[in-house]
Amino acid sequence: MRKVLSSYELIEALSSAFGPSGCEEAVENLICEQIEALGLVPSRDKVGNVFVRLGTGDSNRKKLMVSAHMDEVGFMVTEITDKGYLKFSTVGGISTDVIPGKHVVVGDEENQICGIIASKAIHHKERDERLKPDKLDKLVIDIGAKDKEEAQKFADIGTYATFAPNFSRFGKDGKMLHSKALDDRFGCALILELAKKLKEVEDSLTLDVYLCFTVREEIGISGATVAANVIRPDYAVVLETTAVADIADVPESSRVAMLGKGGALSLMDRSTIYDRELIDLALMVAKENNINVQVKKFVSGGNDAGHIHKSGTGVRALALSAPTRYLHSPNCVASYDDYESMLELLYKFILTEKLN
Repeated sequence: MRKVLSSYELIEALSSAFGPSGCEEAVENLICEQIEALGLVPSRDKVGNVFVRLGTGDSNRKKLMVSAHMDEVGFMVTEITDKGYLKFSTVGGISTDVIPGKHVVVGDEENQICGIIASKAIHHKERDERLKPDKLDKLVIDIGAKDKEEAQKFADIGTYATFAPNFSRFGKDGKMLHSKALDDRFGCALILELAKKLKEVEDSLTLDVYLCFTVREEIGISGATVAANVIRPDYAVVLETTAVADIADVPESSRVAMLGKGGALSLMDRSTIYDRELIDLALMVAKENNINVQVKKFVSGGNDAGHIHKSGTGVRALALSAPTRYLHSPNCVASYDDYESMLELLYKFILTEKLN
């Protein structure tokens, strides 16, 4: 049987896995292995979502869907030049400001090679070029190939790439986490740990809990739509990351949330107005159990809740996000303190009898 990974091991393994939108199989396999290591049985649907249910499956019981998406932002090869460079487009929202000179891996779930996103060196740029970010069509991935023929042995049009794995812990207590793809492998890790905790009290659950790992959130063609239509939940909790802007020179009033102060509950974003009673219940549970939580202070973006809450005859939705710096970059930063707070809040929230 596979080893059940510790929290830090789990976050590192998941965030290091290769899994851009549409190419999530390596992440799926890792998640299924961990579910099986807990003595639970995972299932997959036709589009690649992974599910596990805790509870009786009785049709008279209410159903809660807890979800996080498995995919990460990345790149796709669109052309191979005669000199063996790979031209590419982005998969998901990535600013060209953060990619020149970055280390990437090119390939698929099973085989990858190293590459560097290349741009003109500052020494070769005209003065006005230095003042502007590089345009995507001026960037290429260098895989060390001498020509097109050699490059095609390793990549072709449609080949994926992601930022290279780079997980590390830093800060004086090692509780700050740095990695590519914390969006949303952080949430996937939380769900796996939640599964472990819920399995211990499964017989006492008063509703059925469906833990879901979804595909293709980053490109907006959300696998969560399929998952929600299969489960038909009464409630949904979407676990995400959120860009927070708690960095130097950003005024307090413009900061979305703060690292280390707990998960951030959304009131509204560009695709969902969240269920006020569920928000109030989560805040009450946090207060009663002395768990850090905060309310997201900025209306922006969207997530799988935008698809889930409109499925079936409607689903009451809640979003809980990990405050994360430098989102959709090769160097996302989150806090392990928030991981612990979010896990405890989720667990206590699910056990409250007020959801029945």
